[in-house]
Amino acid sequence: MQRKIYLIAVAVSAVVLLAACKTSKEYQRPQVTVPVAYNGVSTADTLTIADISWKQFFTDTLLQGLIGKALQNNYDWQIALKNIDRADKLLQQAKAGNYPTVNFQLGAQTTYLSQNSLNGLSTKTFLGKEHLEDYSAAFQLQWEADIWGKIKQRKAKALADYMATKEAVKGLQTKLVAEIANSYYNLLMLDEQLRIAQKNVVLNDSTVNVTKLQLTAGEVTSLAVKQAEAQRDNAALLIPQLQQAITLQENALQILTGELPGALPRNALAINVAGIDNLPTGIPALLLSKRPDIRQAELALRSANASVNAAQAELYPALRISANGGTNSFKASDWFNIPSSLFGLVAGSIVQPIFQHKELKTQVEIAKISRDQAVLQFRQSVLVGVGEVSDALTQIDKLKEQQSIAAARTNTLQKAIAESQLLYKSGLANYLEVIVAQGTALQSELALADIRRQQNNAVIALYKSLGGGWK
Repeated sequence: MQRKIYLIAVAVSAVVLLAACKTSKEYQRPQVTVPVAYNGVSTADTLTIADISWKQFFTDTLLQGLIGKALQNNYDWQIALKNIDRADKLLQQAKAGNYPTVNFQLGAQTTYLSQNSLNGLSTKTFLGKEHLEDYSAAFQLQWEADIWGKIKQRKAKALADYMATKEAVKGLQTKLVAEIANSYYNLLMLDEQLRIAQKNVVLNDSTVNVTKLQLTAGEVTSLAVKQAEAQRDNAALLIPQLQQAITLQENALQILTGELPGALPRNALAINVAGIDNLPTGIPALLLSKRPDIRQAELALRSANASVNAAQAELYPALRISANGGTNSFKASDWFNIPSSLFGLVAGSIVQPIFQHKELKTQVEIAKISRDQAVLQFRQSVLVGVGEVSDALTQIDKLKEQQSIAAARTNTLQKAIAESQLLYKSGLANYLEVIVAQGTALQSELALADIRRQQNNAVIALYKSLGGGWK
């Protein structure tokens, strides 16, 4: 009989152990679609500008100072660092999950009994008093054996959450660095456009003066003077508009760096962030390890997978061990009478959820849905990353063509202005030809400056989309 009981116990234990093997599902990265090349340009080179630190990528010392200041004072950045501290505390708490809980309890109790009760009569008869006293001092210990890996999975989730928070901070730095760089070069572009507008006002002033002289000589009518003045005013109108845009951009940059709004010094010669040639991108598969947002999405998936495993383990029995020991006495004078007042208790229990099984099962299913969502978000982050790199490369390529055409067009129009003025002074061209040439040249120069801004933005976007900026 005892042998049968023993065999049954062994069989039940074997079944339980087999079930335990299925409670946890090891994390495996889901399959993601990553092209072999960006925009069809195949390369096996793993070199990428994402490996360059922002201090090396952005060589302008004034820009470096702005970025460095932002990484100290920006409030979003400081909040993100606090998130790391919070996640670290939660991780430390999860690591302590295997430790037993120990409490110390010190108590004194007096119970007055009814003299008409059996307890009251007995107490008075045997102890000679009408009340009971109880004094105790004890340590209480509780510990749960992590048979099914429930606590282990909670620790794994906390670790994944902590690492995901760190990646989120890296992603914020990447975004912050790119935002400051874009704002800085946009400010330089506005400065350049302001110089163009001021130069054109001076040029149009010259045209107005010549036209007035011709009016005095009777060579043109007052209409020519008015049109020349209107052309000058068109250029002059751009000056306060650009000055306003410059001030707003300066204020935005100051706020990004954690400073009060105000003017910013800058290097007027540093118009371009970097050359648009020889910008290695590496292979698309590198995005999985370079981009903080993709790494964050994968760590979120790891966390979701651990949550499923922990919820699954809640369905199985829990082995809990408790111990209680100390001193106990019904007289205060004997409270710490050692060893007579010593007592101890050790107990073990197996707790199997029954009535709440449906609730726990639902929690498992919800955790699985959350994991499926995390898989989709991870795949989406990879898709978005590849798309952003491809977009930046296309912009760089096409903007280079636009810049070449716009530069040639601007050069041609500058020559046309000079020729039209000479012809106008010689009487071989009318004032309308001069005004049209000056207006067209102004718009062409402004457009060329804007194309340079777009080129800078595209290079910065490529650097950011490849995962650069957090080093």
